[in-house]
Amino acid sequence: MIIVKIGGNILDSPERLQAFLADFAQLPGPKLLVHGGGKIASAFGQRLGIEPKMVEGRRITDAETLELVTMVYGGLVNKQVVARLQALYCNAIGLTGADANIIPAHKRPVRTIDYGFAGDVAGPDSINVAALETIIEAGLTPVFAPLTHDTQGSMLNTNADTIASVLATALAPKYKVQLVYCFEKKGVLQDSENDASVIPHINASKYKTLKAEGVVHAGMVPKLDNAFAAMQQGVAQVLICEAEALTSINTGHYSGTTLSMN
Repeated sequence: MIIVKIGGNILDSPERLQAFLADFAQLPGPKLLVHGGGKIASAFGQRLGIEPKMVEGRRITDAETLELVTMVYGGLVNKQVVARLQALYCNAIGLTGADANIIPAHKRPVRTIDYGFAGDVAGPDSINVAALETIIEAGLTPVFAPLTHDTQGSMLNTNADTIASVLATALAPKYKVQLVYCFEKKGVLQDSENDASVIPHINASKYKTLKAEGVVHAGMVPKLDNAFAAMQQGVAQVLICEAEALTSINTGHYSGTTLSMN
């Protein structure tokens, strides 16, 4: 089972997205795609007079913004991706966490910042694996928007990296799961200004060192935190790479950064 998360910068480029989806459609065996779409939501919101509210890179999801991201993530972006995959003979089905109660979550509690209708997933045990397996075993490829629900009738805006990680850990007892984070960089970089400085392999102890030294920082920290948490809970392998490197999975000669516990 290959679970791929695709970042927003790829979604912003029709050409890169099309090339990525063509590669994704060719991956053998069962697969699952999780997408973001934050920049598209911000741009669409500005057309509607809804200015994005961000704190430390995270979106504040008030009631108006929740309507926006539900429309953009669950509608516009999700269905465009599904339609493109259908054109590539990949029988995809677009989903949110509310569909078939696959990803229930809870509204993030207010501590120092009120993130509004932001959703936190309790963990892999909360995932409706039976429903997800029914979809996969029917030969369909799930495409998840970064939305969950609170089981009380409200949608919740949820980090796509987290959704990919939790789905991977939930499916790990049934499948040998490979989790792939695709984005605009070639992998985890030693020098964020040098695209050629890819670190080919990072284990748990090296990650602690890189984080302490500030080599890994900002948005890469939650991505890697999620990745190592997934491996601690049974995910076989995590790969972080640029979208164009997805086909390297078929060859076994990975382009990007592979992560392992040891």
